[in-house]
Amino acid sequence: MSTSEPIEQRPDPWAAEFLAHLATDGGASDCTRRNYSHALAEFTRWHQGERQTQPAWASLQRDDFRNFLRHLSQRKLSRATIHLTFSALRTFYKFLIRRGHVTISPIRHITLPKAAQRLPKFLTIEQAAALLRAPHLELQRERQSRDTPVDALPFMRDAAMLETIYSCGLRVSEACGLRVEDLDTAELLIRVRGKGRKERLLPVGEPALGSILAYWDALPLRPASGDPVFLADAKGTAPVTPSQVQRRLKRYLLATGLDLSLTPHKLRHSFATHLMDNGADLRSVQELLGHRNLITTQVYTHVTTERLKQAYADAHPRA
Repeated sequence: MSTSEPIEQRPDPWAAEFLAHLATDGGASDCTRRNYSHALAEFTRWHQGERQTQPAWASLQRDDFRNFLRHLSQRKLSRATIHLTFSALRTFYKFLIRRGHVTISPIRHITLPKAAQRLPKFLTIEQAAALLRAPHLELQRERQSRDTPVDALPFMRDAAMLETIYSCGLRVSEACGLRVEDLDTAELLIRVRGKGRKERLLPVGEPALGSILAYWDALPLRPASGDPVFLADAKGTAPVTPSQVQRRLKRYLLATGLDLSLTPHKLRHSFATHLMDNGADLRSVQELLGHRNLITTQVYTHVTTERLKQAYADAHPRA
């Protein structure tokens, strides 16, 4: 049994410095910071169990991380989780090198199990259209089933948000982070702050923009510059959160008979897949999605190729 102090009582100054950097200067999202913090804590717990002491990051060797990799593999964690954990550790060591705390990274030559390529799930055009209609139909159903007035604003907000995510291919966090000044209604453009605080300017479709303006017009007080585009509560100024969007989405999935495990991110996948299906070039889709690496976008070429192969198999007489 270990006699060392719990990690909570012995702060790790380099880890704290790294996480503080991510929060202030690193441009990392809340989700990324949580993942990186979890990865450091995961390695620290393992190291304490093995060596009964906290890791001295400057003294660790490649074998330490090979053993940690073996530990993660024995726990039957997915290859994606293992890759995410080691990606966080690699980023941490790059930070330590930049700050002069260490000179080399002991992880640089660690070979990870090849990540399984999972093709993104997406909606058909008909399914996407049904989901986008769902908030309007649910509002209508509520009005028909109740004798008292129904608050239409949550349904109008949901309709506008789903339209915007699909129209622009946004991550749900990007949609929740939109501000009034990000919309150029004259030019049909929207400014989005993505991962790493990187901005991109995107075209927005008229149905999405029309839904946003209708939602704003229905609010007691029209949002001004600096206000969120999508409010958590019509009486407040706080933005809607990704978890709220997911909860509301469940209702519309149920109403349309779609898979209840679908997330708002599947609208982003659908956006990219439908563009590729209709002839958009890969580089343009990469820019629209805000992917840093073209390899990340190339997964959508596999999706469209698989669909072409299936269409060939179904329709060609000598397939």
